Amino acid sequence: MPRRRTSSSSSSTGSSTGSPSTPRNRTPQAVRIRRRSFGDFVKAFFAFVALLVLVVGVPGALAVAVGWPLPNGVPSLDWLQKPITTGTFLHILTVIVWLAWAQFTACVLVEIKAAVSGVGVPGRVPGGGPSQLLARQLVAALLLVGATAASLTPGLSQLGHSFDENQRGTVAAAQQTPGGGLFAQQQEQAASTAAALAEQAAGAAAHADAGGGASKADDTKYYRIQPPEGRHHDSLWEIAERHLGDGRRYKEIFDLNKDRVQPDGSKLSEASLIRPGWIMEMPGDARGGDLVEMPEASGGSAAQQQIHDYGQSGDHAQGGGAQQGGGAQGGGTGHASLPEQRPAPDQQPDRQTGHQEQHQQHATSTNAASDAFGLPQALVGAPLLAAGLLGALGRRRRQALWQSAFGAVGGRRGMEPPTPTGDAADAQDALLVGADPEGVRLLDRSLRGLAASLAAESRPLPTVYATWLSGNGDLHLQLAQPSGNPPAPWQLGQDQTFWMLARADAERYEDVDAAAPYPGLVSLGTLDDSRLLLNLESVPGIVSLSGSEADRAAVFASVAAELATNGWSDRMTITLVGFGEDLTPLAPNRLRHLEGIADLVETMEAETRQRRGALGAAGHDSVLTGRTGPAQHTRWAPHLVLLAAEPSADDAMKLAELAADAGRLGIGYLVGTESGDLPGAAWEMEITGEGKLLAPLLGLELDAQLLPVPLQRAVVELFVESDPEREPQGPATAPPFLVDVSEQGRPAVYARLVGPYEIIGLDTPDGDRSALLHEALALLLLHREGVHPRVLSSALWPRGVTDDVREALLDRLRAWLGTDPDGSPRLKTDSTGRLTLAKTVVSDLDVLRSLYHEATQGRGVDSRVVRGRLLTDALVLVRGPLLADRPEGRYRWLTHEIIDAQLPLLVADIGLALSEFHLVKDRAEKAIEALGAALNSAPGDERLWHELLRATHATGDTDRLQALAADLITRSGARGLPPRTEALLDELLPTWRNGVAAVG
Repeated sequence: MPRRRTSSSSSSTGSSTGSPSTPRNRTPQAVRIRRRSFGDFVKAFFAFVALLVLVVGVPGALAVAVGWPLPNGVPSLDWLQKPITTGTFLHILTVIVWLAWAQFTACVLVEIKAAVSGVGVPGRVPGGGPSQLLARQLVAALLLVGATAASLTPGLSQLGHSFDENQRGTVAAAQQTPGGGLFAQQQEQAASTAAALAEQAAGAAAHADAGGGASKADDTKYYRIQPPEGRHHDSLWEIAERHLGDGRRYKEIFDLNKDRVQPDGSKLSEASLIRPGWIMEMPGDARGGDLVEMPEASGGSAAQQQIHDYGQSGDHAQGGGAQQGGGAQGGGTGHASLPEQRPAPDQQPDRQTGHQEQHQQHATSTNAASDAFGLPQALVGAPLLAAGLLGALGRRRRQALWQSAFGAVGGRRGMEPPTPTGDAADAQDALLVGADPEGVRLLDRSLRGLAASLAAESRPLPTVYATWLSGNGDLHLQLAQPSGNPPAPWQLGQDQTFWMLARADAERYEDVDAAAPYPGLVSLGTLDDSRLLLNLESVPGIVSLSGSEADRAAVFASVAAELATNGWSDRMTITLVGFGEDLTPLAPNRLRHLEGIADLVETMEAETRQRRGALGAAGHDSVLTGRTGPAQHTRWAPHLVLLAAEPSADDAMKLAELAADAGRLGIGYLVGTESGDLPGAAWEMEITGEGKLLAPLLGLELDAQLLPVPLQRAVVELFVESDPEREPQGPATAPPFLVDVSEQGRPAVYARLVGPYEIIGLDTPDGDRSALLHEALALLLLHREGVHPRVLSSALWPRGVTDDVREALLDRLRAWLGTDPDGSPRLKTDSTGRLTLAKTVVSDLDVLRSLYHEATQGRGVDSRVVRGRLLTDALVLVRGPLLADRPEGRYRWLTHEIIDAQLPLLVADIGLALSEFHLVKDRAEKAIEALGAALNSAPGDERLWHELLRATHATGDTDRLQALAADLITRSGARGLPPRTEALLDELLPTWRNGVAAVG
């Protein structure tokens, strides 16, 4: 690219041009273009001859030499029995050549259309490959000397007479937004584009004249960003590929235009996301029919004013007018801030400084508290990630519990999940402290509600590049382009590319039957008190991440873990390449691991072809319409690729080609790099050793969300220990706390949790703190292994609480519980700092577990009488569901527990054991009575119904058995009876189907 000379003299407007060291991409300057040489004409001539021969000569030669190779009529069966001669073979070859010619001709036509129109990238001819590449090179060489600015002169000649009318009102002050310099917006008025084109060209010409005529104004070429065509958007990579011959030269275009004021008042601050109607100054060797050469500046007063304004924007970019322009434009620096924190320009520096200091103090206090209590801050400070992991862990433990109860895996493993220790225990506590399930629920309902509302209005989903969750719970969607007014209760944000939903409105959303519209959202980090979620599947290209290997690995692990367990997606595939094999236990159905890039390229080439074909066959232009439309097929689920190691140059180019169209296909790529220079990278980020996620071109500096290697191991250990497919390790797990069930084992404090909450042995606390103390005691009773103080406080105050309030509560709880006769407190602190209760504080759930354990593994094993008495006493304790009368809005921490699954299974086990005890002695009525009591607490347990059928059959009363079968059918509803229940009825009551048919 020709070297450009800058001028140090003042412009005609009186503004300073800056020093010669000022970056050349800051101020518009003319570029001297290399004139077309004799070699260009020779290349064009040979390209013309080659095209003539291939497009016209080949079919002519075939027609003369061979003629039409196909039969003139429908061949008979006798034709298949004729021997294959040389002529037959030649005819087959001729057909192949005809097909190759037709494909090449189609490639030529496609390339000529793309080159002449200049809109979008050429369409891909199926199976074109090398043929289309050859056609592209020949067409480019032919048009190299035939495309001049004269072809666009009539359009330019009409410019310069109505600048005021075209430009008025289009350059407005843009308010600073979350990630304000991050994403592109659409041009709203076509007239302003034409005016800005003349303005930018005239401004460059004036600056070139001020430089002493070092370059001529008509040497500079410009390209106007084309409007989107379908789901395709113009990009600098494609522009460089068309007009510079190499997509990797997109950075040259970016350097020439960075920070220059565009027609809509914003500036280019990110190298891949550009807006239709923007104007790009091109390098001097750019070629193509849709480029515009420098027009001569018009002499009207309005034009002079436009030139002056443009010169001012150039000076602002150099630094002389930075503060003047920055306050007015707002988007010049591209820094991110919250809508509610956008002060007036003259107040912004002080407000911003004050907010940063406040945030630093908050972060310092948070970290100090975390260090004091020994919990990993990486999970405590990642509420969405923690909520996803905690929810997935709970589902895993429930699944293991149910499989164990129903005998799906080996022997019984007991009713209790393994108690984590060491780093795993700290990780679990950090999950409990940091998780924000309410935030996840609101995010999920809000996005699904938006999708349902748009579908009801027959409107497509907008492409969302990112989501911001502000500190007060408001949700901001950052759109790829304006999409009109959002459906209520959503509102327009600070501009047309932001949709905003207040937390109060989000809380009114109910569950809707709609597919998750944006499952590819993943947390990257926080800016002040706002959390950024990037929509990986909508990125128009690759997201690259540079930094040290360890720091990159922590980011990749965090992204993988959140994508695998988040609560705002239905289904997806996450491919981990070169890392993360040990992360697959987090979500075996979502995560898959590949060893090398070669396997990845092969896999993604096949999937890209499949998705393109599927979209075309279904008539969709993107996965957004397919995902939320009538189809809602699994093929529209996102596929996100996380490649930690830097690919080779060849592999990087292959990935760039695959990612060029990935946005509309629902495929996202996050790729690690050592150098930070990755072909096809749409967004470039860097992770520092201090935990900062930097994206200078995006104007972002986030506190990154990380999952370091030691924490990865601890989290994975929690999931591995709870794996339902894991073989039992040793005998069945005993309850965590056994009590003395004899008469001598009376506790000092007895709490009844199974049913209405009652406490015996303590006075009821006075005042409003009574409910809080009761809830704290219930949490401690359900966790006899100990509760971390921060876990207790986060359970009681989900939105946070100060240390002094927590300590005051613990003091009141100690005073309320009192001491044992020996003077020891009933609320203690163990060696790890966790709160534990004395053995003299007991709940009915502890007694229930102990009675069943004693009956099946203790004294009841050797004594039938003792076993019957213990099981009967246990079943009497069951008065209803756990904490049946708990007040609304409290005890939300129970959603993290598995006690809601443990208690019904425990009651069912007791009922089954007592039924067996009575049936052995032919006491069917007693067995039926025990099973009925158990069914009151576990009505969905299939095992109880099976035993009830057997016990009823043992009475010999066929009518009673028929009535029970009819009751079961009624309860099953539209789903019908389970197969095992049907098989049992066939065995016990062969005529049950006739009875059902008669009733029907």
